[in-house]
Order: sequence, then C-alpha cells, then structure tokens
Amino acid sequence: MIRKRNDPFYDYRRKWEDDEKPFRRCDHEGCDQPGEYRAPKDRSLKDYYWFCLKHVTEYNENWDYFAGMSDEDIEKEILSDYGWGRPTRQLADCVSPRMYADPFGLKREAFGADGEGRQNFRADPAKAASPEMAAAAVALELTIPFDEKQVKANYKRLAKACHPDLTGGDKELEDRFKTITEAYRLIMSVLSFER
Repeated sequence: MIRKRNDPFYDYRRKWEDDEKPFRRCDHEGCDQPGEYRAPKDRSLKDYYWFCLKHVTEYNENWDYFAGMSDEDIEKEILSDYGWGRPTRQLADCVSPRMYADPFGLKREAFGADGEGRQNFRADPAKAASPEMAAAAVALELTIPFDEKQVKANYKRLAKACHPDLTGGDKELEDRFKTITEAYRLIMSVLSFER
C-alpha cells in the first residue's frame, strides 16, 4: 500500500502497519507454532492458554466445563444462568399493590367488590347472579358454579351445532353462534381472573 502524506489517515495507517504483534508461542509442550487461539484454563474464564489451531481444537474437544462438579452443583450453575448469574426475587417483592389500583372502579363494575374487586364464582354461586353471567350460563346450558371442563365441552358442542360454515348460512343459528361465543369469552375471562 502506498502511503501519501496528504492522506488524512496517514499517521493512523503508518502506526497500524508498523506495529508488530508480539509473537506468542503455542502453550502446548513441544509446539513451535504461534499461539493465536485462546482456551480457558478453568471455569473462572479469567486465565487462558494460547494454542495453535491444531492444539486448541484438541483442547476444546477434551475440555469439560462441569468436570469435578456434583449433579447438584451443575444444576445450581444451570439455574443461575437463567438470570445471567444474577439473584432473582419473588415478583411480590418487586411489585407495589398500587400498580394494580382501580381508581375508576372498573373491576368493581365488572366483577363486583369483595375488597379486592374480585369475586370467587366457584365458592359462592350467589355472587354470579349478575344478569350478564346468568345470560352466559343459559347460552352455554350451564349451571352455577362453573366447571372449566364443562364450559369448554358445552362450548365445543354448541359451537359445532351452530357454526355458520356447518349450518348453511341459517341467520338464526349464526346469531346463536355469536351469543355462544360471547358467553364463552365472558365465562372464561372470569374463570381465568380467579386463578
């Protein structure tokens, strides 16, 4: 490469080209090749051997990060990697109850109030007597308290019977299918809210 003094990178290129890399010999005993590839000496990954390509390949094939560790220690090491080696905390320790505040009363309006804006429809069927829930129960042919498996089974059976693709475009059955679908969504949202 021809260097020109009017080149704005003249000094940089000259320095880069003139720098000689220190010759590092392969750490494998009896090898005179340059050691261009590093390989860890232990699990700390702070100290390294320098090998030529042939010897680093051999070393890597035989090196075991978990050598000398018990099964419990290996499990702990793997679990610590889930959080990149940082300690984890319970979500409840990180989240403030104010994050879930309901200043507009939307939970009370949708689900009634029991101090937390939640109802347990399985435990107390009388709480589920809201007009929307009663209509949903009738649409899916259910009784209160709701059983999730029964809700899914009834929805599947009724949806098959009323689906527009299977009924030939009957408008009445199409409307019933929409009602069944909305009822299913409402009941499942309430059941998933209780978990």
